[in-house]
Amino acid sequence: MSSPHLPDLDALRLLVGIARHGSIGAAARTNGISQQAASERVRAMEAQTGLTLVRRGARGSQLTEAGVVVTEWAARLLDLADEVDIAIEGLRGDVSRELVVWASMTIAESLIPRWLVQLRQRQLGEGYRATAVSLNASNSRDVVEAVREGTAHVGFVEGVEAPVGVRSVTVAQDELFLVTAAGTPLSRRRTPLTPDEVAHLALTSREEGSGTREVLEIALAKHGLEVGDPEVELTTATAIREAVLAGSAPAFLSRRVVARDVDSGNLTVVAVMELDLRRYFRAIWVGTKNPPAGSVRDLVAIARATER
Repeated sequence: MSSPHLPDLDALRLLVGIARHGSIGAAARTNGISQQAASERVRAMEAQTGLTLVRRGARGSQLTEAGVVVTEWAARLLDLADEVDIAIEGLRGDVSRELVVWASMTIAESLIPRWLVQLRQRQLGEGYRATAVSLNASNSRDVVEAVREGTAHVGFVEGVEAPVGVRSVTVAQDELFLVTAAGTPLSRRRTPLTPDEVAHLALTSREEGSGTREVLEIALAKHGLEVGDPEVELTTATAIREAVLAGSAPAFLSRRVVARDVDSGNLTVVAVMELDLRRYFRAIWVGTKNPPAGSVRDLVAIARATER
């Protein structure tokens, strides 16, 4: 349930517009509403938040100190909302779309939305019609197969080694952390786990074929070990994170996925010794050495530039 003090997205867009244009009237025109409706929306926001957000004057409208702070928060929230909106639009698309993208679950959850927003912004900024995108989120093995078969124009996968049978380029590096809920016996351990101890852990784990699981399998195989049977097997990084937070068995997850929970103290990173848990996020396609010209090449370039 959202906070009773949090205005809706349309109201927040109006507030950001006032900050940018310096008047309620100009912000109203940008948002396609009348000045009267905009003024009423501002008053409603102020009543809802219990804050004076806008100071009105003969020369226009200025944000109060509280209004400036709320606007900064709102701008970040609106950027995230735009990312989610475009990603959902892509997930609802079909193969008749102009660009068909498949991505591993971790990349689809944490990176693809931002890339798609930037692709659209670049195309519109250069005077082109924005490409319609169909997005499919799956595990890395399925993504590679979709690209090989021609079902996808471009894919994004995670793993240690570059997949065979496709062209690829690294767009980002990542590392897996072993995390457990704060307060569990494992969270209080003071010495790193050995590879043998890791192999005998009952984990909350991704399914076979996922890039996350592959990294752990390869790391343990270098010590002649195999991953033990999982206590729980789930298909998304988000589901695993939520399960661990709720007290499920520990899990190996991307540092990108758990960073905020670790910083807040809700999850604890358990030290592991002698295991190389680094991995790479790669764009993959078929054909020539370079990605196909057009939206595929643009999206790959955005991914590489954004994650440096």
